[in-house]
Amino acid sequence: MRYVKLGTTGLDVSPVAVGAMSYGEPDRGHPVWSLGEDEARPLIKHALDVGITFFDTANMYSNGSSEEILGRALKDFAVRDEVVIATKLRHPMRPGPNGRGLSRKAIMTEIDHSLRRLGTDYIDLYQIHRNDHATPLAETLEALSDLVKAGKVRYLGASSMPAWEFAKALHLQDRHGWARFATMQDHYNLLAREEEREMIPLCLDEGVGTIVWSPLARGRLARAWDDAKATARSTTDGAFADLLYSPAEEASNRAIADAVGRIAEARGVSRAQIALAWLHRRPVVTAPLVGAGSVRQLDEAVASLDLVLTDAEVRELEAPYTPRYDFQGISDEAGLDAIRARIPGMAVR
Repeated sequence: MRYVKLGTTGLDVSPVAVGAMSYGEPDRGHPVWSLGEDEARPLIKHALDVGITFFDTANMYSNGSSEEILGRALKDFAVRDEVVIATKLRHPMRPGPNGRGLSRKAIMTEIDHSLRRLGTDYIDLYQIHRNDHATPLAETLEALSDLVKAGKVRYLGASSMPAWEFAKALHLQDRHGWARFATMQDHYNLLAREEEREMIPLCLDEGVGTIVWSPLARGRLARAWDDAKATARSTTDGAFADLLYSPAEEASNRAIADAVGRIAEARGVSRAQIALAWLHRRPVVTAPLVGAGSVRQLDEAVASLDLVLTDAEVRELEAPYTPRYDFQGISDEAGLDAIRARIPGMAVR
């Protein structure tokens, strides 16, 4: 495994991260495709065995069950200071006031709950899951910085917001001398490249590394197009999947997926390896988040690190792309609540 720096920090991470949204007890309110502890533990151990040291979760995943499963597994299979644990906060954890958001109260409460569930006394990368427009941004940023000063958090990250909001946050952090966001976790893959317009140039200029969620477009880049649309993830995401990969763009998306398939067949590798290899070529990408549900998927993700695409292959993969709706703009609670109302029980990434 070749390790890389997290953005422009001194922290070394594996260039593949395990997305632990895939792990959580089914009775804790998460989608049907999540894996319980007995199924998740061997996968976490295998990830460690092949050199993956970077694990990402969130307080909301399976109502805290993901953090609990990950924390117990890492305690049993790893040395704490040799792994990098990332988690997130913002979305509702309890009914009633102060059960959600990025107020100082919520931040100081949720960090302690996450530390308890993960069984650790510090978080390596603490991320805001999206912005909270009901709380002054300065309040959020100062509270996060205080966590770093207190030693509960090593580095800070953000996720899924418009580039102008992220630029504003970085400016405020620099102006006040607060701990700075080291990472941006965004939606980026061959079917979703709108971040190339503003967010990625901003991150490159500011020295911020990106951690990519849904690098395989919810399996659409890992299988033939018609097969991918029939997976458990695709069939349960409903309207949320349509926001990410609009039916209006199906012709373009299918053409891209077909190009992935042609190159994978010519190379004698899996489609997932081709899609991940494309991401590894992007200088801003620190690590894609792989929600691995099998040992094979973990091995394919690691194998993609040694796969170097030619310029001609990259052109073939990128040529069918057409401009599309930018989901990153949905960062306000009203927009997210509108999505949840259409898909009861859905966990917004």
